[in-house]
Amino acid sequence: MPKTPRERVDVLVIGGGQAGLAAGYFLRRAGAEFVILDERRRGGGSWQHMWPSLRLFSPARHNSLPGWGMPPQPGTEFPTVDHTVDYLRAYEHRYELPVLRPVRVTGVYDSGEELTVATDAGTWTAGAVLSATGTWRAPYVPAYPGTADFDGTQWHTASYPGPAPFRGQRVLVVGGGNSAAQILAELSTVAETTWVTRRPPRFMPDEVDGRVLFDVATRRLSGAASGVSELGDIVMVDSVREARERGVLRAHPMISGLTDRGAVWPDGAELEFDSVVWCTGFRPALRHLGPLRLSRERGRIPTEGTRSLEEPRIHLVGYGDWTGPASATLIGAGRTARTAVSEAIGGLGRKRPNAAGERAQTPLETVRRSVTNRS
Repeated sequence: MPKTPRERVDVLVIGGGQAGLAAGYFLRRAGAEFVILDERRRGGGSWQHMWPSLRLFSPARHNSLPGWGMPPQPGTEFPTVDHTVDYLRAYEHRYELPVLRPVRVTGVYDSGEELTVATDAGTWTAGAVLSATGTWRAPYVPAYPGTADFDGTQWHTASYPGPAPFRGQRVLVVGGGNSAAQILAELSTVAETTWVTRRPPRFMPDEVDGRVLFDVATRRLSGAASGVSELGDIVMVDSVREARERGVLRAHPMISGLTDRGAVWPDGAELEFDSVVWCTGFRPALRHLGPLRLSRERGRIPTEGTRSLEEPRIHLVGYGDWTGPASATLIGAGRTARTAVSEAIGGLGRKRPNAAGERAQTPLETVRRSVTNRS
């Protein structure tokens, strides 16, 4: 860990998960001077915090970062969380990526010609910052009436510990995505479950896996997603398929709120529950960009490609389709990272727009050509 009060790099990456590592791969190939700051003590990104039974939605070869594919996991088609974590840690070491951890970024500041990144381990300056912090640190729970009054236990996907604490309970599972379906399938083996969704869940055919979701995201962004998107959203991994055979995958209309003892529906019906599991997604974890006072819309920073429209030295990688097709997935992170690195290096020396809308540029042609030639 650097002991000096200030370090200087061309590009600084915040976040050492899949998106940050993919960015590091392309930065290494470009010959840029860079560092990756990660707040976690060990590699593996948010995968190391997910529930143990989670399975990826597609085979290992379709969950790979650039340069080196994820090895198949013996005995299963869909990789486990542990296998994914092992892969990310091995990837980081394979390419000798300069990841410093644990380092918590407290803020990114405009310091004129460059950006200043304040952390709990010192201060860095950089010509460009790639934010790759993901969404896991920002779980989203809808503001339903009565959530503060519920006497039971409330969990979110981010804190779901597995089925053991729920044994013998009455559990409400809220949400209509893959996480909800997998958690429901697991909980239904030890608890009495009720599943509620905003709209009827759409299940993919048994013979189709999560590879198609990347294609859907790519085609949707290009305006050509008709047809393929009708396949559905929920991948029928083994546990979900088995739950279907048990008759568990029955979704009910969304609740209108919680009570002290359970949940209430728009028609006035009530049921009692011991626990609620919110499988309601995440928002971008972007608190570190707060000092720049960038505009937000539903938590998202307006971008062109991966570049912030208001601060072109900031690039966002891996937050979802708005930063690139399927960019929050392992296979999608690489494509987005490649774009971000090319844009970041091409814009080194670019200042934030002034009142006249002008930008000062000092292009580093050598590094820029390196990215172009190797892409």
